[in-house]
Amino acid sequence: MMRIDVLTLFPRMFDGPLGESIIGKAREKGLLDIRVSNFRDYSDNKHQTVDDYPYGGGAGMLLKVQPIHANLAAIEAEQPIEKKRIILLDPAGKPFNQKMAEEFANEEQLIFICGHYEGYDERIRSLVTDEVSLGDYVLTGGELGAMVMIDATVRLLPDVLGNQTSAQTDSHSTGLLEHPQYTRPAEFAEMKVPEVLTNGNHKLIAEWQLKESLRRTYLRRPDMLEKLPLTPEMEKLLKEIKEEEKKTD
Repeated sequence: MMRIDVLTLFPRMFDGPLGESIIGKAREKGLLDIRVSNFRDYSDNKHQTVDDYPYGGGAGMLLKVQPIHANLAAIEAEQPIEKKRIILLDPAGKPFNQKMAEEFANEEQLIFICGHYEGYDERIRSLVTDEVSLGDYVLTGGELGAMVMIDATVRLLPDVLGNQTSAQTDSHSTGLLEHPQYTRPAEFAEMKVPEVLTNGNHKLIAEWQLKESLRRTYLRRPDMLEKLPLTPEMEKLLKEIKEEEKKTD
């Protein structure tokens, strides 16, 4: 069972997202232990302040190192776990992606630190293993980013999804965007399912799926193809795709 801890000033933000859908079911089945703590409770200040003005001046307030350090120490004392990652949500961090979610899913414990105010006392960074950003934009705090990262990670854990193969073939997991998919009816409003998917020939279906994954990636995210080692078959299919798309221009 994976344990996830979240350090935040707004614990109630996590009540809905971490209690519903796939994550909620994983918790019910005992596959996941999620605990959310308010690091204000660990402040040694009688007023429970967690922020202060920066030395040297500057705009805004900084989160103090003491409450974060004390909160982490309490988690460690309660249940020491060796294989873990401590993740600081920070706009200056490494961008989150599917590969990172796969790495996180191999850990026994994840600890997310959600910031607020102008930033962190730099010494907080010495307490973490990872500094991660959800994207090239700034949110009011790290809570929403932590929820997204938890969701992307938890769905990769064994037995969380009914069909684990689904997670393995998702967009970004293979280095390609996922191919188009269809369900019944075979025809709706004069729009038909591609015939190849209905003929039962699994070899042809697999070839079509690969080609359409390549096509979708080529058209929507060509930058992904630049990072992907292509097999001879993929290079052949990609050449066909480029010729076909030229004809439709």
